[in-house]
Amino acid sequence: MTEPADVPLRVVAVTYSPGSALDGFVRTLGRATTRPLDVVLADNGSTDGAPEAAVEQFPHVRLLRTGGNVGYGAAVNAALADLSEGYALVANPDVQFEPGAVDELLTVAARWPRAATVGPAIRTPEGELYPSARDLPRLSTGIGHAALGWVWPANPWTARYRREREAPRERPAGWLSGSCFLVDLAAFWSVGGFDPGYFMYFEDVDLAERLGRRGYLHVYAPSAVVVHEGGHSTRREPHRMARVHHTSALRYLSRQYPGGRNAPLRAALRAGLGARMLMSYVSGRVAAGARFQRRAVELGAGRRRAQGGS
Repeated sequence: MTEPADVPLRVVAVTYSPGSALDGFVRTLGRATTRPLDVVLADNGSTDGAPEAAVEQFPHVRLLRTGGNVGYGAAVNAALADLSEGYALVANPDVQFEPGAVDELLTVAARWPRAATVGPAIRTPEGELYPSARDLPRLSTGIGHAALGWVWPANPWTARYRREREAPRERPAGWLSGSCFLVDLAAFWSVGGFDPGYFMYFEDVDLAERLGRRGYLHVYAPSAVVVHEGGHSTRREPHRMARVHHTSALRYLSRQYPGGRNAPLRAALRAGLGARMLMSYVSGRVAAGARFQRRAVELGAGRRRAQGGS
């Protein structure tokens, strides 16, 4: 599917007091595409004034108040509710775009007519490639990743699940990080969009799994590059986000193994995820616990020191 170049591209960012990162998001987005833009900030209750400032400064940015902190997926659904076809870009407000990145995503999408989502290479501020195009979670790799990923990031189960040891190439993936992807809206709404039952985390995994069952693809496009700081929500509320992460993981995995005969497995998953969450509290590590999470925390601490904070 190819859209006319003069049709504005809908861009959705869910905001929750995004701070100064939002300015960089909007400014770099303008250099990432030649298409006109219609940027919707789906605001979940910001109190820092950043979304309002962006609307005042940039004529192509508008604010959609969701009425409260309704969660990530529900906010995206609301911001896309008036569109039924074409492409949209969904991205976190702390993403910055390399020049031409969005146009490259559109080019790749045109090469893959069954692609429901197309995701860029995502780099950390230090330049490290984040493993954003992964396999769908399976018991064969999920147990090893869940048990060891936060204490031994280089373990083979995590590497296999994240496909970390592959050279970057354009390819289908099981799912793409919801922190930034291009989405085909007809495909998106064919499965009802994001499941609003996921407040945060795993809504992208769940969407990809449901789309995959309908025969759609998720294509990794490393020729498009963005930089994602990440960790904003985790730094503000680390233990709450750990709880949300494990709750979402349980919701997703339990739905993969329904029915009475899988009840013991679901109970084991609940116990295992509960134990992992308890261990993360005791050890001071949170959520996914990967090295990227730790670097996000370190980055935030470094910025506070540079600003003279504690």
